[in-house]
Amino acid sequence: MGADKKIPLKFRIYMMMYPLRIFMKSLVNNFKGDEKMGNFNLNGKKAIVFGVANDASIAWNIAKKLNDNGVRIALGYQERAEQMVKPLLRMLNNPIAEKCDVVDDSLLDEFFKKVEREFGKIDFLVHSIAFAKKEHLQGKFYDVNRRGYQVAQEVSSYSLVELSRRAVPIMSKDGSIITMTYYGSEKVAPNYNIMGIAKAALEACVRYLANDFGEKGIRVNAISAGPIKTLAASGISDFDKMLSHAKEKAPLKRNIDAEDVSNLALFLCSGMSKNITGQVIYVDAGYSIMAI
Repeated sequence: MGADKKIPLKFRIYMMMYPLRIFMKSLVNNFKGDEKMGNFNLNGKKAIVFGVANDASIAWNIAKKLNDNGVRIALGYQERAEQMVKPLLRMLNNPIAEKCDVVDDSLLDEFFKKVEREFGKIDFLVHSIAFAKKEHLQGKFYDVNRRGYQVAQEVSSYSLVELSRRAVPIMSKDGSIITMTYYGSEKVAPNYNIMGIAKAALEACVRYLANDFGEKGIRVNAISAGPIKTLAASGISDFDKMLSHAKEKAPLKRNIDAEDVSNLALFLCSGMSKNITGQVIYVDAGYSIMAI
């Protein structure tokens, strides 16, 4: 009972209803059938996706979009997300799904060995991972301590390098690596703090990795998405204010959603983006072009 009392009632209710919601989603998915987008023939391709936490995750929406366009998916997820991830698997076509923490070398070794055994070669790597201590996503940036800085950088930035180094040896020529970033890497976003620093480092990693892997025909790009309500975003103080501000200031006067990001990811995995690499591509309703 002691442990239950520490879990907010709202979250306990959410966890109770989650399996039913996913079951209903899967029924709708089966009824509608796979909705392939025109001109994106990815049948037979294979992708590794890191970062699925639940059905609202950007990583999940990308995984589902790729799946629906013929890609077989391997998911690497954290143990704490297992209850949220497993119900989603019924909506994927013969996926691989394994617990894997990007800061644990032994788990990474096991994951990539299994993927290589099952898939042989892969075509895409999707990195949608970020973490910082909640207390470092509010207040003043200078209050971030050394350990908090190191954790945010290791998980949110360096992990792209770690995953890419392991993925590229089994990646087909003309492969694509995609990561997720945010405008807080370029401009100061209140309460984004250490995550803005980590995202700036992540974007630099994209450019250097694009140069490293270009001779292999492998592209590396980042998607800079506008604010979206996800589990990760819930840790940012005053996130609702970020949403309303983005909507008010963006030229299109609206917020984006995870499907907007997954559509762009699909394009970046397709041959239609064969000469795009090392780029940070915005999908933010135009917010980033504004000077106010």
